[in-house]
Amino acid sequence: MVKKQRGVAQPSAPRYQAGSRAAQPLKAWLSPDIERRLALVEQIREGFSFDLVGTLAKQAGVALEELIAFDIIPRRTWSHSKQHARFTPTQSARLARFFRIQQRARSTFGAKNKAMQWLKRPTRPLHGNAPIALLDTEEGARLVEELLTRIDHGIAA
Repeated sequence: MVKKQRGVAQPSAPRYQAGSRAAQPLKAWLSPDIERRLALVEQIREGFSFDLVGTLAKQAGVALEELIAFDIIPRRTWSHSKQHARFTPTQSARLARFFRIQQRARSTFGAKNKAMQWLKRPTRPLHGNAPIALLDTEEGARLVEELLTRIDHGIAA
């Protein structure tokens, strides 16, 4: 039996390789550090490079094809962005939303494979929707984040 620590509402953030190009944005999503978060805002505004998205996906444990299959990025957009080696700010914001939620789920469940398994599975609190199916809108992402917060705090989901 694992003894619970008093005053700890959320598990610690996942650890990443220090030299990883993806480490900065992945850490920023879960960071209270405003400077880190503002740097991420600038990256989104400039548009993520295609290579960065590939690295982010690898670090998050998500296959690039899954980003297309889950409609995080449409196939035509993916092909177009690959040609130009960069995503638009709007596309980058959509990718950022997915990676932010995925990192939050990873923090909640402790492992990337468990996080992805939870994101893909329909759940009763979301009226039978899989959390990943709601990430195409900001409001859907908020619903998923609220559910993760409830799980973190041990509130019946």
